[in-house]
Amino acid sequence: MKIAVGSKNPVKIKAVEYTLQEARIQGSFMSIDAPSNVSEMPFSDEETMQGAINRAEYCLKHMEADVAIGLEGGVMETPFGLFLCNWGALAENGKTTLLAGGARIKLPDEIAVNLRAGEELGPLMDIYSRRENVRSKEGAIGIFTNGMVNRDELFIHIMKLLIGQKGDWFK
Repeated sequence: MKIAVGSKNPVKIKAVEYTLQEARIQGSFMSIDAPSNVSEMPFSDEETMQGAINRAEYCLKHMEADVAIGLEGGVMETPFGLFLCNWGALAENGKTTLLAGGARIKLPDEIAVNLRAGEELGPLMDIYSRRENVRSKEGAIGIFTNGMVNRDELFIHIMKLLIGQKGDWFK
């Protein structure tokens, strides 16, 4: 089986490979920098979900893959504040695309204000944490949970939710 990941982000690739190996699902992995075709900073569950779907479906159209995975991070506004959100999509030709979402955490007001003003989370997190390329490492979730939960763990959880829906992989 050929499995495509719609990202070159090492955190997302690691999550896909790790979860499929843990589930003993055999396949060759490839990745492509698939466009999300949503905002650089998706600002709702719906937009973040669409970004994941677009990445997965792009892989199916542009690569020789049996299965394609799209993973997308964003934020969502609630009456309680701005929260991180993460979504994944698993696409196969001729089948309904599967979706799964991950844990959420409220962002500090100082970050939320800048996001609402149009800034993107990745660069904000680099400045806030005084680290480089946080999005490809622990992610905002890792910074705001003091390393108790990192970005790869969020995407691993989403991958488990996605492949758990694939009954035909476990027969």
